[in-house]
Order: sequence, then C-alpha cells, then structure tokens
Amino acid sequence: MSKRAVIFDLDDTLVAFEPVSEPSWHQVCREYTLTGSGKKARRIYEAIRKHSDWYWDDIDRHRQGRLDIRTARRSIVTAAFSDLGLPQSEAAHVADRYGAVRLENMYLLPGVEPTLQALRDRRITLALITNGESVHQREKIDRFGLGKYFSHIFIEGEVGSGKPGQEIYRKALSDIGASPEETYMVGDNIEWDIAAPQSLGIDGIWYDPDGSGLPPDAPAMPFRTIGNITELLDIL
Repeated sequence: MSKRAVIFDLDDTLVAFEPVSEPSWHQVCREYTLTGSGKKARRIYEAIRKHSDWYWDDIDRHRQGRLDIRTARRSIVTAAFSDLGLPQSEAAHVADRYGAVRLENMYLLPGVEPTLQALRDRRITLALITNGESVHQREKIDRFGLGKYFSHIFIEGEVGSGKPGQEIYRKALSDIGASPEETYMVGDNIEWDIAAPQSLGIDGIWYDPDGSGLPPDAPAMPFRTIGNITELLDIL
C-alpha cells in the first residue's frame, strides 16, 4: 500500500534542541558570573549539569517536568545553587534566562523547509507529534513558521497523552484519516519515534544525522534510516 501520510517528531528531528543545550547553559553561566557571584562559570555549569542529569534520568520526573518545564528548570538550578552556596533567590532568574537563551539558539535542521514543502506539493498529509507543554512547543513551532506545513499538530500538553504511548499515535491516525500501513513516522528517538509507532503497524524512519548507528540494545529495527531529512524525498 502506498504511503499518503507522514508524522514528524519536532525536537532534534526538525529543530535543533539538544545541540544547543550545553552552549546555552555555558552562556547563561558566564552571564551570571558578571554579577560578582565569586564562582567560576564552569563550576556553576557542572553543578547544574549534575542536577539536570539526575532530574531527567527518572521516567516519572521526566514526564512531569516536560509538562512544566519552567518549574523543572527552576528546581534544577535551585539545587545547584544550594550546592555552591549561591543565593537560591537568584536561581529562578538564571533558569528562566536559560529558557530564553536556548530558544534563541535553536535553529532549523538542514533541509527541513524544502522537504516539508516538497512533501506538501506531492499532496502528502503531514502531521506533527511532540512531547512537552503547549506554550513552549508552540513557541518553537511559531518561531520557525512550521505550522503552515502540518494539517494536524499533536502536543502532549494539549492532547493529554504523549510518546511513547500508543494513544497519541492512535489519535493522530484517526484525525488525519490514514491507516498505519499508509503512514510513516519520522524521528530521532528509537523508543518513542520508532518502536512505539511500529507496534501499531506504522513504518518508522529513524533520523540519525551523526551516523551513530543503532545501539546493540535498540528496542526496534527502523524501516529506514536517514542522515538528512531531504532523503525522505527519495523514499516517498
């Protein structure tokens, strides 16, 4: 059966998300040292990274935190400032500043806009599924003008369910009016974007821009692997 719909992930599939995380924290930490805190930017960054890694490593905290990212970031920075003996009253400002800087530093990944436009020109139905809260995900979508390419956008904070659960994929298929056999899912996360939809019969296309290859413990084998979004035009 020919494909007539493609569902995309957002972060690190269309928009650079993880690559700008560390540079954004370094920028904010350097800014903070100018206030006369007496701590080196590197030490502040390392403390924040320690607590960030701990926070996001837990499945339940991850689910709760991504739905209230501002509170999660404030909690992480507050814990780091406590370790360093820095005023916890200043932690919220640093956390919020990071959110603004990271959004500023984000960028569209290579080939995204021409590929989305070409798929639309071919009358392929395009949808977007992304985890997280509405306001922050909408900020990204609006900043890069991505909304015009998608007939449907499914955001965890709006829909009430998220990846890797099957519910959000079932809703997407129902709303776009396509069967699993008629649909591709494109994303960078093997578990969330490949294993989950393929359990419903949706062929998953794994985005692997670094060419790292599948890890030995990968929970699924993708239908295809691509290193650039433009390669989709050779598949459809």
